[in-house]
Amino acid sequence: MVGSRVNFPRQRARASQVSRKSGKRGGVFCAMYNDDKILIANRGEIAVRVIRTAHEMGIPCVAVYSTIDKDALHVKLADESVCIGEAPSSQSYLLMPNVLSAAISHGCTMLHPGYGFLAENAVFVEMCRGHGINFIGPNPDSIRVMGDKSTARDTMKNAGVPTVPGSDGLLQTTEEGIRLADEIGFPVMIKATAGGGGRGMRLAKEREEFVKLLQYDINTKSIILAIFLSLACFQLVGEVSLWFVDCVMRTPCSHGPWAFGAWLCPRLGFWANCKSIGLYPRDPISDYRCTLHIAVALAFGLDNRIDCRRAGPIGWAMALDLVPVLADKFGNVVHFGERDCSIQRRNQKLLEEAPSPALTPELRKAMGDAAVAAAASIGYIGVGTVEFLLDERGSFYFMEMNTRIQVEHPVTEMISSVDLIEEQIRVARGEKLSYTQEDIVLRGHSIECRINAEDAFKNFRPGPGRITAYLPSGGPFVRMDSHVYPDYVVPPSYDSLLGKLIVWAPTREKAIERMKRALDDTIITGVPTTIDYHKLILEIEDFKNGKVDTAFIPKHEEELAEVRS
Repeated sequence: MVGSRVNFPRQRARASQVSRKSGKRGGVFCAMYNDDKILIANRGEIAVRVIRTAHEMGIPCVAVYSTIDKDALHVKLADESVCIGEAPSSQSYLLMPNVLSAAISHGCTMLHPGYGFLAENAVFVEMCRGHGINFIGPNPDSIRVMGDKSTARDTMKNAGVPTVPGSDGLLQTTEEGIRLADEIGFPVMIKATAGGGGRGMRLAKEREEFVKLLQYDINTKSIILAIFLSLACFQLVGEVSLWFVDCVMRTPCSHGPWAFGAWLCPRLGFWANCKSIGLYPRDPISDYRCTLHIAVALAFGLDNRIDCRRAGPIGWAMALDLVPVLADKFGNVVHFGERDCSIQRRNQKLLEEAPSPALTPELRKAMGDAAVAAAASIGYIGVGTVEFLLDERGSFYFMEMNTRIQVEHPVTEMISSVDLIEEQIRVARGEKLSYTQEDIVLRGHSIECRINAEDAFKNFRPGPGRITAYLPSGGPFVRMDSHVYPDYVVPPSYDSLLGKLIVWAPTREKAIERMKRALDDTIITGVPTTIDYHKLILEIEDFKNGKVDTAFIPKHEEELAEVRS
């Protein structure tokens, strides 16, 4: 039984005191959804976002939280809440038995994963299904197909979706990689076949750099493999082995194998040993954290694979456009235009907007049709996002598909007037889409700025701490998705996102002006924020003129390093 495996170190007394709030909720949806209860398997702003929509639908929610999140807003807003472990994600939000036990013990019929954590874990989806919990998201097969970049690329090629020029299969040797890179031309991008969030991506602008990066990956994996083999005979010791791997293997390594290892471990019988160890994609030290998940995958030779893509037919500066799709269980698929997410630093998004200033109506339709074809080809169900790279010649290429709701989904909601979280819940319950592609009308322009607790002028150094004052912006067509409040303590254990400031206006020019005003109005003190950095971005002429690409931040480095007044 899953519940018997739950362990809350030093929190047994607290965990047994589950808070319960009134389950009486009004609304037109009550009669339709009065038998449902949703467990929110996440934290932060996305947990708050899901709870608010669920309550509007008359559905009660159960929040899970770690010990450091006991005073978090999503815990206060939920109808019930339960502690599932200590602060590290591996001991709470990533600990599948504890999350699932919370859902079962509190009578939840559905589970919303949010983004990150377990949102794209096919094993977890299967566990939910096995215990009668309706996972609000795609089926595990879709997650697996799109989770492996090589398989996803082959699937998209078969579906007629344009893909980035690169290897026809996985590269097994350095010589094979060098030969291919010379053929397609530099720059090229080296990507792990699994993983995401920009992790494990390496750009090689010339041949010598490519050889160095490729050899680095191979050498690192050899070291990990040797350590794992030396520990293999101690598996019965369990926690000792895990502690050794967790403490000793703190060296830079590829991030992709972790994702594959999370899938592989349970199938190899190592679940009991691996369940308390994880790699946290947004942890401040994640770049230097290696775990048994990686070692297990490599030890069996199943993830020592590299996918080589050309970084761009005309150079490495390209636009990154994301097309959100929605599919029901009856084969109906629609898209909601595109989002431009080109402005990034170290492959992490800073600012998003919809629609993209780079697309023509014809290109927008072609990209949308391609996204629908991609989702339909794998029998996708729910909300997902297909990522495309756009070059200066107007050609676009499939990059990957995110099988979950994304951080920047509000800009799509603002221009489409559709609540994507509500649609996720409806589709998961087996409802048919109530509209077709022709019914979707996109109006105006929306911009989102991610407000992080980071000092952007000191290499985006994280700044956890206590928020002494918080006043979000307001006014017409301004939205702040956040989980913070005055006196809230930003923990060092998770992503530094404080909130997402979103605006809408009839035109892009008006949206930029509204965002400037909204940033000026927003007050957050006690911790460093990226607000001033966003103000500088909005003042750059290239941004005002819609000339944005993935090289925007390094290209305007001097303008973005100005001393704040």
